[in-house]
Amino acid sequence: MDRTRWLWPALLTLAIVLVQIDRAPLWRDELATWSAASRPTGDLLRLAANIDGVAVAYYLLIHGWIELFGDSVPSLRLPAALSLAGAAALVAVLGGRLFGGRVGLVAGLLFAVLPSTSRYGQEARPYALATLFAVLATLLLFRALDRPGWWRWAGYAAALVGLGLSHLLATSLVLGHAVAVGLAWHRQTDRRYARWPLALVPAILVLAPLAWLGRDQQARQLAWVRPPTLTDLPDLPGDLLQSGAVGGLLVGLAAVGLLTRGRRGVALGACVLLPAALLYVGGLLTPLWVPRYLLFTVPFGCLLAAGTLAPLRLRRALPIVALAGLLGAPAQASLRRTHETPRSAPIDYPAATRIIGAGQRPGDGIVYSPRDMPGFLDVAVAYYLPDRRPRDVLLVEGPVATATLEATECPLPAQCLAGVDRVWLLTRGVHPTDPLTGVTRPKATALRDNFRVERTWTVPGLTIALLTR
Repeated sequence: MDRTRWLWPALLTLAIVLVQIDRAPLWRDELATWSAASRPTGDLLRLAANIDGVAVAYYLLIHGWIELFGDSVPSLRLPAALSLAGAAALVAVLGGRLFGGRVGLVAGLLFAVLPSTSRYGQEARPYALATLFAVLATLLLFRALDRPGWWRWAGYAAALVGLGLSHLLATSLVLGHAVAVGLAWHRQTDRRYARWPLALVPAILVLAPLAWLGRDQQARQLAWVRPPTLTDLPDLPGDLLQSGAVGGLLVGLAAVGLLTRGRRGVALGACVLLPAALLYVGGLLTPLWVPRYLLFTVPFGCLLAAGTLAPLRLRRALPIVALAGLLGAPAQASLRRTHETPRSAPIDYPAATRIIGAGQRPGDGIVYSPRDMPGFLDVAVAYYLPDRRPRDVLLVEGPVATATLEATECPLPAQCLAGVDRVWLLTRGVHPTDPLTGVTRPKATALRDNFRVERTWTVPGLTIALLTR
């Protein structure tokens, strides 16, 4: 059984994550993935020069995936599900190497039942892939520390490159790796450990241009991120794991593991705490504090928690895993309804597009408000109504033409609306009494002066109105 312990966490992860993987609508970040990855390669590279440059490798991967398997919701999310299943398997292998096979198995199973594993295993974003590379790089690091050799260091270096290409901020994991190397070197005084800095060189050479590009784009992409406060730190485990109860359980178990599992426990603790500290301090200086950016640290917390359970027999440790699953059950149900953050209202793009698709007529136009990145209303309609949707009457240049994720609109809405007798208005927010509430003044004035509201519908997060001249 020792040789197949990794298989059970992988299968359990897939079994849980694949349940209703297509139920929650694509949310705005996933719509950004589809908008970028569905473009021709040249247009995708032009986009990366303006925005989301640090994610270009992931977008290229999904671009190829779409070419092979299509762009349905399950297809877009399947790479993330497979990545976290692979991560769960590697958690079991790494735990077995560090603390024994039983600890590895418990850690992998614990990782599988976390709500965060389902949340990001059902999301078409790169965080799951970064988590896979984080565990792989750490496993290869400990292999190289146990038996230093050039080929082992080369494998570790390649995993670090993959880690940075999938999510640049996840390279902060090397801070924890530095602690692991320092502890091993101090214990054995082996000069071959000096090869570790050399293993960082390929990642530095490959990722430095992306870091430079991302620095120039950061202010625009993350302008919505507020600086962290001290009150954010107690909330971090719950925000990251999607459940305060599960976060509390995991932190409690991991803290004991950090104190009782020796130098390897300290190294794993550093892989959790140092990236979190760096993100917090960095977030005070520039917009960075987004808890999901730390998803790659969760496997190491699971390993520490499983280390705490090491004295228990498997049949006594598994109920703790089951308890984590039960505590996370409400979050598991919630995340399958919406992927919007808990502080945001859910947005039901499919329901809105079904109303438009069922009621539209030839010659209809459509107007969106807002038209910026947080809304992605036009991208959602393009995704859910790919072949038959009203004409975008205010469109001047689409996102592909602008080489961004946003379109540009007609500066004189009244002129662009001329000749259109029926207009669908899709707005963010619920405005049942006046669907023009919140519409920017030029568009609102043109619509009020020339059209009347014939009917209004509301769905979670959106208002749809049919206007006739």
